[in-house]
Formats: sequence, structure tokens, C-alpha cells
Amino acid sequence: MINALRESLDRQISEFRHAFTDSTRQEIQTLASSVKNAFDLQNQQLDSFRTQLGALTRSNEEKLEGLRSTVESKLNGLQQDNNAKLEAMRATVEEKLQTTLERRLGESFKIVSDNLDKVQSAMLNMQTLAQGVGDLKKVMSNVTTRGAWGEVQLAAILEQFLSPQQYDKNVATKGERERVEFAVKLPGRNGDGTSVWLPIDAKFPKEDYERLVDALNAGATIEAEAAARQLETAIKTNARTICDKYLNPPKTTDFAIMFLPTEGLYAEVLRRRELAECIQRDHRVVIAGPTTLVAILNSLQMGFRTVAIEQRSSEVWQTLAAVKTEFSKFGAALESVKKKLHTASTEIDQVGTRSRVLERKLRNVECLPEHAAPALRDAESDSSPLVEEE
Repeated sequence: MINALRESLDRQISEFRHAFTDSTRQEIQTLASSVKNAFDLQNQQLDSFRTQLGALTRSNEEKLEGLRSTVESKLNGLQQDNNAKLEAMRATVEEKLQTTLERRLGESFKIVSDNLDKVQSAMLNMQTLAQGVGDLKKVMSNVTTRGAWGEVQLAAILEQFLSPQQYDKNVATKGERERVEFAVKLPGRNGDGTSVWLPIDAKFPKEDYERLVDALNAGATIEAEAAARQLETAIKTNARTICDKYLNPPKTTDFAIMFLPTEGLYAEVLRRRELAECIQRDHRVVIAGPTTLVAILNSLQMGFRTVAIEQRSSEVWQTLAAVKTEFSKFGAALESVKKKLHTASTEIDQVGTRSRVLERKLRNVECLPEHAAPALRDAESDSSPLVEEE
């Protein structure tokens, strides 16, 4: 029984194996046939693609060859055109450069020639100037002449920035004996028309200043300190002299101005702050160089203008009052003109109304019958008052 069952089972297994083998073989054959067909189709497609790619490559090569030929011809034409233009530009530039170079060289030679003439003339002027400097040195070595030169410079500054009525020369401040070189006329404080004088005196301690400058340039410290002390002494002495001789309040201001004619001397004095403060405190004298004096005169000029404006303020108020009166009269006249214009406008409106009436009556003149003539004459008689009024 078991053997029969085993044999039956073996037989079924063998049949199943044969059936599975046959089925698998058929499926493999079918799959191989499908794969072969796919390979064949793919080969056909690859051959077609290879053919199309070759045709496309040949077409692109032909197009690129045509494009290359076109670009090459265009570039050759452009290069020839550029070469022609560059040649023309080069010729033009060379011509202009040649012309400009010749003109510039001619101008340069002319300038050099003129400059040589000027140098020669300047050399002659330098010789003349050297002689003049020598003469000036001789002149400036004289104390009286130096003082006169300072006075001339001070007079030139005052004349430039003030009117002749605003300053005076050789003003007596203490009796008739002591007279200051220049004095600026300031308005008095009482308003009674009296003037107050501002004394201005020019001083020029040339020798002391030159000794100081020479010592500083030579680097001699001891000599420079000694020259500085001598310069301070000279400045203090001059300030004391100005204070004692020319200050006389209330006829003068309570301070005076010492004018130093060179900016170098003024800067050297001002550099010693204690010296300037001492002179201003003890002797009531203000140190001023040319630039500082100009600034002081400008401020005084502004003060003069302020005083003039204050003096003319009453006249200004009277003028404004007269203008106010005339303006009120002008307003009344303007109101009268306004009324007359209103009346004229009303009359013009009335005339316009009557003219429109006439236009309406005259509009249909051509279409009136003969029996309407009396009406037309009545219209003309109606328009006669308008003519009389006009």
C-alpha cells in the first residue's frame, strides 16, 4: 500500500517535473524570442538613428561651412573697411599732429623768446631795484624818515577807508603844543554835536626789530633775548609817550592806537601777550598792524553808519507819515473810480439789452411782408431813444 502510494507520488512528481520543465522551456523560448525581437528592433532603430545622425551631421557641416564662408567674407570686408578708415584717420592725425606740432613749436619758441626778453628786462629791473633797496636802506636808517614813512602808510589807510570828514591830521589834544599825527572823529555822547577824537600815532622801532630778527635767524639765543628786551622797552616807551601827550578825555577817547607799519613787527609784539596786555592796561594804548587797523576802521565805519541812520530816523518817520496820508487819499480816489466803473458797467449792460432787442427785430427783416412796413417804422422809432442816449 505504501509502496503503491510512493510510486504514485513519484510518478506525479515526475509528471509535474516534466510539465514544469516543458512549461519553463516554452516560457524561456518565448522570452528569448521576445528579447531577440527587441534586440532586432533596437538594432533597426539604432541603424535609423545612425543614419539620421549622419545626415544631420553632414547638414550641420554644410551649414557651418556656409556660415564660416559668410563670416569670413564679412570679416574680410570689415577688415578692409577698417583698414581704409584707419589709414584715413592716420593720415588725418598725422596731418593735424604735424600742423599742431609746428604751431606749438612756433608758439613755444615765441614764448621762450618773450621770456628771455622778460628775463633780461627783469635783470635790469633787479639791478634798478637793488639800487633802490640800497637807497631805501639809507633812507630807512634815518629815524625821522622812518617815522615819515609810517605816517604816509597810515595816511593811505585812513584815506582809503574813511572820508575826509571822519578824521583829521595834526590834531591838538592837549593845548596847541601836543598834536597827534592822525585822529578819528567820533560822535559825542551828549548828542550836542561835539566830537570825540581817537588818537592814532605811527611808530617804527626798526633797529630793535632788525636786531631781533638777525639774532633769531643766526640762532643766537642770548642776543635774541637781549634784542627782544630792547624791543619791548622801545614799544613801552612809545606807548607811554602816546598816553602822556595825546590822551585827554573827554576831548579824546580814553585809549589811543599805536600803528606799527609792518605785519612782521606787529606779529612779534603781539606774540608777547604780556607786553600787549601791559601796554593796554597801564598806558591805555592798543597795538595795531595794517590789517588790524583796517578791521578797526571797518568797525568804526559801521558805527558811523548806525549813527547816521539814528539821526535820519525822524525824517524817515515823517516820510512814512506823508506816505500814509497820500495812501489814504489814494484809497478814496480808488473808491470813487470803482463807483464810476460800476455805473459805466450798468449803462453798458442796458445798452447791450437794447442792442439785443434791435437784433431780434432786425433778424426777420427779409421775410417781412409789405403790410409789416409800419411795424418796422415803429421799431426804428423805438431805437431812436437809444441813439439819443448814446
